[in-house]
Amino acid sequence: MIASFLTFLLILTVLAASATLARKLTIAPAIVFLMVGIGIAFLPGFPRIAMQPDSVLLLVLPPLIYSAGVAMSWREFKHNLRPIALLAIGCVIFTTVLVAIAAHELLGMPWSVGFVLGAIVSPPDVVAPLAIARRLKLPHRILVILEGEGLANDATALILYRFAVLAVSTGSFSLPTAAESFVAILIGEVIFGTLIGWLSLRLRKWARDPRIETVLALLTPYLAFWVPEHLGGSGVLATVAAGLYVSWNGPLLIPAATRLQGIFLWDFVIWLIEGVLFLTIGFQLRLLLEKAQGWPVGEIVQAIAITSAIVVVARFLWVFPATYLQTLLARQRHQQVSRPPWREIVVIGFTGIRGAVSLAVALALPLTLPGGEAFPYRDLLQFVAFGVIFVTLVGIGLTLPWVVNGLGLSRSGQLEAIEEREAEIVARREIIASARGSLDAIIRERDLPESLARFLEARHETRMRALPDPPAEAGQPTPATKGAELVREIITIERTLLHKLLRDGKITDETRRRIERDLDLEEAAVDNREKNTPL
Repeated sequence: MIASFLTFLLILTVLAASATLARKLTIAPAIVFLMVGIGIAFLPGFPRIAMQPDSVLLLVLPPLIYSAGVAMSWREFKHNLRPIALLAIGCVIFTTVLVAIAAHELLGMPWSVGFVLGAIVSPPDVVAPLAIARRLKLPHRILVILEGEGLANDATALILYRFAVLAVSTGSFSLPTAAESFVAILIGEVIFGTLIGWLSLRLRKWARDPRIETVLALLTPYLAFWVPEHLGGSGVLATVAAGLYVSWNGPLLIPAATRLQGIFLWDFVIWLIEGVLFLTIGFQLRLLLEKAQGWPVGEIVQAIAITSAIVVVARFLWVFPATYLQTLLARQRHQQVSRPPWREIVVIGFTGIRGAVSLAVALALPLTLPGGEAFPYRDLLQFVAFGVIFVTLVGIGLTLPWVVNGLGLSRSGQLEAIEEREAEIVARREIIASARGSLDAIIRERDLPESLARFLEARHETRMRALPDPPAEAGQPTPATKGAELVREIITIERTLLHKLLRDGKITDETRRRIERDLDLEEAAVDNREKNTPL
């Protein structure tokens, strides 16, 4: 027990150091985590840390998917549903088929095993490509499509994986039966996930305690995922549906205190899960090398090279025809649809980075078939899954910034961010003006004391003065953001005085905590304004 805890502390230490290194090198953290994990795994005396597939699929995946669903806009998800579905369903199936053909024709695997390999490596990761894309300030629509694809593609891949493993185990496969099961799982999980989202919000509204609501929020993804998974589904779509429902209906039902606590909690939990995941993936190389000693090195390298090339090329082969075809069909139905610029299609095609789910399902392959014989090509499939993750994460992750800058999409994303900021300023001004009108009516109707009325009016005047006058100054730093460093300096002075008063016995610890919380919230507001102002 103590040894396991010490190992966990060691992982946290490595995680913190790796994250700091990634920030210094301005490299995507996932790449650094993976490389550091590989390097540490071969250090003498370092314990062998094996990834537990059930832990990844049942414990780690639900909160990752749910948090991404909550962060996703239902309106934008629905607006981009067609390209998301083409990638999350169509591209995953297409990639699975191409990998199966290559595995059978070039690597000599049976068809059923080839489809197992295809299902393992077909879904792009939900974490790494989106994190890299956000750092590069890509246009918002690309981010929405990539995020939506990452939310749903695991469901398609996991369903295909189960069908393929069943075909290997039984030696038979029925396409009509598989198609019917696939559709039933999709519909059933969406309905179930929506019900879980509705139930979660109602229970949280009934509880009305930030701590209880936070616990209910943490339980929601597991309830949404575990039940369908236990019944033979994937659990992914149900978790996505629950997250999207909470995202759309939660703002008016979740209290401010719960939302503030939840933002910081979820941000830390997701960061920790993602970091530990990619570190653990790196740790697996040593174990996989030990297991794959029976396979010739040349054969392993060939399988990794072919499979990696197929998954990269298959995405490009899919995105261009699928994009142009959906635009053509929409225009034939007299729908107003504009074809995306080819540069955006190239970037979407270049973001097929594989991650933890691919390795987890590979490690979850059964050891033996029902007859007692070993599962064919099991060790090779696991090594190929790791190789594809390494090649796509490191190769694509390091070259994607060059591609984006070469296509000029970073500049497009920056201009889009400025326009979004201008719209935000207009919205803030409209909200404040509308609230001021309501305040004037309240003052007249309730005959408020003059001192109270001046206090409430000052709040609106201060917030309005902090905004630039559109459109001439829109997109420029506001007085509040220009003075961010000065405000922090003043808050630091106030904190110093606050602790002096505590040490002198003039206030209690409870008083100090209440005042400190106000200062913390003010500083967080300053950070938020500064962070969301485009340069």
